[in-house]
Amino acid sequence: MAQRYRAADWAAFTLGGVMVLIGLVLGAGGAWLLWLGGSFYYLPSGIVLIVSGLLLARRRVEGAWLYLLLFLLTLAWAFWEVGANGWALVPRTVGPAILLIAVLALTPKLRPIRHQYEAAATIAAGLVLLVATTVLMTGAFRPASAAPRVMPSPTVAMTDPSPLKTGADWSAYGGSYSARRYSPLDEINSTNVAKLTKVWTFHTGDLPTKNTKGTYGAENTPLKVGDNLYVCTPKNIVIAVDARTGKQIWRFDPRVPDEFIPYTAACRGLAYYELSNADQGAACASRIIEGTLDARLIAIDAKTGKRCEAFGYDGQVDTATGVGRHDPGMFAITSAPTIVRGVIVIGHEVLDGQKRDAPSGVIQGYDAQTGALRWAWDMAKPDASAPPQVGQTYTRGTPNMWTTASGDEELGLVYLPLGVSAVDYWSSSRSDREKEFATSLVALDVTTGKPAWHFQTVHNDVWDYDLGSQATLIDFPTDNGAPVPALVLPSKRGDIFVLDRRTGKPLVGVEERPVPQGGVEPAQRAKTQPFSLYHTLRKADLTEQDMWGMSPIDQMICRIQFRQASYKGIFTPPTASPHWIEYPGYNGGSDWGGIAIDPVRDIIIANYNDMPNYNRLVPRDEANRLGWAPRDQARGEIGGQEGAGDPQLGSPYAINVNAGWRLPGTGLLCKQPPYGGIRAIDLKTGKTLWDRPLGEARTNGPFGIPSMLPITIGTPNNGGAVVTAGGLIFIAATTDNLIRAIDIKTGKTVWKDVLPAGGQATPITYEAGGREYLVIMAGGHHFMETPIGDSLIAYSLPSTGR
Repeated sequence: MAQRYRAADWAAFTLGGVMVLIGLVLGAGGAWLLWLGGSFYYLPSGIVLIVSGLLLARRRVEGAWLYLLLFLLTLAWAFWEVGANGWALVPRTVGPAILLIAVLALTPKLRPIRHQYEAAATIAAGLVLLVATTVLMTGAFRPASAAPRVMPSPTVAMTDPSPLKTGADWSAYGGSYSARRYSPLDEINSTNVAKLTKVWTFHTGDLPTKNTKGTYGAENTPLKVGDNLYVCTPKNIVIAVDARTGKQIWRFDPRVPDEFIPYTAACRGLAYYELSNADQGAACASRIIEGTLDARLIAIDAKTGKRCEAFGYDGQVDTATGVGRHDPGMFAITSAPTIVRGVIVIGHEVLDGQKRDAPSGVIQGYDAQTGALRWAWDMAKPDASAPPQVGQTYTRGTPNMWTTASGDEELGLVYLPLGVSAVDYWSSSRSDREKEFATSLVALDVTTGKPAWHFQTVHNDVWDYDLGSQATLIDFPTDNGAPVPALVLPSKRGDIFVLDRRTGKPLVGVEERPVPQGGVEPAQRAKTQPFSLYHTLRKADLTEQDMWGMSPIDQMICRIQFRQASYKGIFTPPTASPHWIEYPGYNGGSDWGGIAIDPVRDIIIANYNDMPNYNRLVPRDEANRLGWAPRDQARGEIGGQEGAGDPQLGSPYAINVNAGWRLPGTGLLCKQPPYGGIRAIDLKTGKTLWDRPLGEARTNGPFGIPSMLPITIGTPNNGGAVVTAGGLIFIAATTDNLIRAIDIKTGKTVWKDVLPAGGQATPITYEAGGREYLVIMAGGHHFMETPIGDSLIAYSLPSTGR
């Protein structure tokens, strides 16, 4: 008996001590939060925890009673603050509930006042736990979504101005240069997709070495033309694979040196081109066009994998001619070229955040047959010769196009989603021409290289809201029944714009609204910004109640950070002190994966991210002390994480971006889930048909430990969706390493499979040998923290399921 009581003494003392420590943290942090104008809960709860812990350490049952009372009040406060929102209740109730279980287990060992009181306390606490568990494990964790609306009635499929069509083939990055990511195939549909099975896996063999570890992100969308698939790897190796069997046909390695990797070694896609008048049996009558990390443009015979010798010099062109100094990794091609009227149009990834004197964002057009430079659009010197005369260069530091353009063969226009001038978060040194074209969609006449029109989505952007998505070309339905040649333009900030693709005029209202002022450059901030009246993926502004964590302490820390920061909603101006919150963050809304559009059902499918960034402009002297220098100087390593300690040399401030706003220590995010979703939108009205979180919690958890929980949390995602006539959406993109089929009518997942590595890429679907295939590149991504791999995976129905 004496030994049992000594064990109970130690247990009570330990539990009481833990509660006192937690109480001290909550009390001190709660006082700080109250002083900042935040929640009242943490200070009094910390005091009660301290008192309760001291009583329990003395083995007094009053300590258990007191904690039970605190738990009941905590439940009441939690439901008052956030209602039955399961994810929001996690940090508010789960930790306290675990502590209550420990208190209940110890209660029989405490010095009793009266036995019936102990029994009553145990029963009451048990009932509370039962109710709380029931709430959490039933409807509370059900993902919030818009009630499904009536789906649009199918119409006659709209015409596609691109000469490339989807169906048997997938011959351009977005399916065609209209970038709809739609296939008319319907063999795989909602009635049989559950039978979809893996039929082959091809390994590219391109994996990180010791020197390139932490830089790989495949991001590739293959092409399928005829009997072949064409895939490019992170280091620009191009491989032709048999579309039915997954067997290698040929392999071409341009031998890109490691030091030319920018933040990410990636090849998002290739371009395919057939010479119009050539004998199809002749060499290079059909060719694959690739841009490389070291800024070469290479033409490869689609049949043999050999260089097209008549293209440029020995099959390649140096697109850096006339650019001037470009240190390795500063000037790269990572996205698929676009070919309109025989002109290859390319932009470049210019390494962000390094220095104002970065290489030019010049856009170039090359002859698809000869490789000759047809034109170059330097926005600051639009009438200059191309390439520049000896001793001159294209204007340095101008906005670039790191992503993929779309094009209209009939109009002869190519649509360029542009980024921001070099050094994203400082604007005082930008020229008027840079301010005019940055963060704009620019329509260039592909014959002359001159702008036909442009539409700006952010005025004088200092939030890195560059346009990462292709514009998608459609026939926009109108009330009078006459469709208008249009394009749908998604953005990182979340707004979706609908423009007449002939003129750039909005077909649905765009409203200039007042936005926050101030920051480090108050005279530079635009008084208004354009807001789409058609649709936005952006959620409501953040509040303190949206802060998250795995425990009350985590959440309190995030609340304190929220209260300390400058935050006035979207377009909060950048500051040096205090931090400032950017929401959506630079990876928010729609990024390089773009949108998919079903042109028969008139439905837009948009996957999106929903995360803030926690930013701070760092004064130059402080950045110098920290050793933040451009790629070619002190830092000098390959890759790195964009925004985290970027020097922005040539401006008064460096920038430190806490991407996703991670919790200190645990690595979890400060904003409550979901962090990403997928939405169906009525094309004609812009109304949401359904909206749901995208991604499970299986690979996520505190301290980087996978939870393996099959709970839909809504993870960050990068990559796009494909829509088919079979009524399905195929998408990977998330950090849970899954590929899914989603019913376009309901938004419900009807099939999924675990990939061997991250699926941060857009899948394709095609037909070969009378059979429909689904193919995804599972290469992983360092920035998304998913496993790296080299697997090209094909799925199809078994013969009995077709």
